[in-house]
Parts: sequence; C-alpha cells; structure tokens
Amino acid sequence: METFKFKTITAPATAEFRDRGSKFIACAYPVCSADEIKSRLNNLKKEHPKAVHHCYAFRLGTDGTRFRANDDGEPSGSAGRPILGQIDSAGLTDILVVVVRYFGGTLLGVPGLINAYKTVTADALAKAETTEKWIEQKITLEFDYPVMSEVMYLLKQAEATIYRQDLQLFCIVKTGIPKIHSAAYLERLSELRGVKVTPAE
Repeated sequence: METFKFKTITAPATAEFRDRGSKFIACAYPVCSADEIKSRLNNLKKEHPKAVHHCYAFRLGTDGTRFRANDDGEPSGSAGRPILGQIDSAGLTDILVVVVRYFGGTLLGVPGLINAYKTVTADALAKAETTEKWIEQKITLEFDYPVMSEVMYLLKQAEATIYRQDLQLFCIVKTGIPKIHSAAYLERLSELRGVKVTPAE
C-alpha cells in the first residue's frame, strides 16, 4: 500500500543524560538536505569544542532510503546505530540527531554506551513536537506570464508547496504537489497553454 504521508519533527529538541561522570547531550533537528546536516554538525562542534565525541545519525527523504550512523571514535556500533534505532522506532525521517559527549573519566563499556546514546536520543525525541506531512511530487513549471494566475490558482487548489519562484516575462516555479492527488493536477497544469512540466530534483 502506498503511503502518502511522512512523519518528522517541527523544531529542534534537546535532552541530557549522565552516567558515571560522562555527560551526553542529544540535539534533534528537522533537516532536508546533506548541506543542512553538515552546517548543524559544524555549529555544534563550535558550541562544544571540549566534547570528546559528536556522534550522530540521520534519515532523509520520504522513502527514508538516505541514512547514516556515525560513531565518531566511539567503539563501532555503540553510538550511531543506537541513535538511528531510536529515530526508526519513532518512525521519523528528515531528521538529524547529534549526541555530544563529555567524557567523565570512567569507561562505560559498549553496553553502557549503547544505553546512554539510546536513552538520551529517546528523551530528545520524546520532547520533540512531531508532525505528519504530505509526501510531495516535486516538479518545475515553466510558462509565460499571461497564464500565471491560472497556474497559481491550480497550485493553491492542490495545496502545493512553492520552493522557488522566478516570475518575470518567462516564469519558473519549483513546487511540490501532494502525491495523493498529484496526477490529476499535473494533467490540468500540462493542459494549460505553453506550460512545461518537468520533474524536479
């Protein structure tokens, strides 16, 4: 059965967990691209320069196929994977969770680390506000200015998201139409005079 919605978080959320002197701070962010993930990570590293590890996991895209788990120097599988596991058990995508660790002098061992990363991530996700969004079919529309009002009317009716618009004599609009009814609206848009519809990346 095709799904038409996906679940993500609406705003950043944080949580803290301590174990034998070590401090773990989980930061969850809604993200849409690899660039956003990179800048969130860089900012956190600047905010916490004395932290020994910045472990993270993310899942991107409505099909959830783009994901990564990074242990950042912790024993293999003890940090990134437990973080990703919590993201998945919450059924979220378009999300990044970074856990910043300050070492407290006592080694926690792999079970202790898995527990810490799992617990602090679960706490941050429990605090985060989630939302369900429509899975969209992203397209680029190219058309002449005279048909703009008809194009915009159809996009409004379709509850489309406008990502970019360049409305000159020749107009280009990058938009996303909820997949649940995209076929019908794409047909109506392509029937308009001189409207070119192409899939967008």
